Amino acid sequence: MLRITDARTGELVDAAPSRRGLTRVEAHPRGLDLTALRVLLAADLLVRALELGGTPVWALLAAERQQEELRAAADALGIRPFEDGEGAAGLGEAQVLHVVDEGGAEPDGVRVAVAPVTWSAPGAPDAADRAALRLALLAHPRTAPVVIDADALKQAGDTLGRWRTAVAGWARRPSRPVPDEVRAELRAAWEDDLDTAGVLGALRAVESDPGVADGARFETYAYADRLLGLHLARDLGNPA
Repeated sequence: MLRITDARTGELVDAAPSRRGLTRVEAHPRGLDLTALRVLLAADLLVRALELGGTPVWALLAAERQQEELRAAADALGIRPFEDGEGAAGLGEAQVLHVVDEGGAEPDGVRVAVAPVTWSAPGAPDAADRAALRLALLAHPRTAPVVIDADALKQAGDTLGRWRTAVAGWARRPSRPVPDEVRAELRAAWEDDLDTAGVLGALRAVESDPGVADGARFETYAYADRLLGLHLARDLGNPA
């Protein structure tokens, strides 16, 4: 079961006290910057993780301004659409999770806080490869401040390119199920306060483990990508 840190208390709480009860995830970005996008990304990950656990989710955007710009930036980062949170009536949800930036909104209910993002790469953030930016953000704990520089973007872009090429190659091998111990490791990571860095570490281990068949590598990466949203299978069918 997914457990998430409540920023009000610093304690881990069940993200979905009732597995089949509706959970409302409400994102509260301030303005339009990389920290706001990290708020939206954290909300997207919460929704994905809850859905993978079989919990119905209602995702809302609670932003006082620049909603259209935020939606466009979120879409470019691979974040799935949010419904409008302004004046939205409750649907009898069992849990409400508010995703905020540190020092931002303080709504009643469980608060999932994200640390700030600083841009120090050449050029403007909106000119960067958005998939590489997403991976660069996923590589750090949500509560740790992140500096996005040229090296971070290059490393993320190189990793993404290597994995997409590898996934396309593994897909041509006989299919094998995700190894039980790998599935357990992936779920243990993302159910522990959305530890995406741990998920990425597990994928790196699978990539280099000679004991894992290529077909199982493919299924593992496809499974993890349901959370990560990196389109790792994008190059399937392309010529080698």
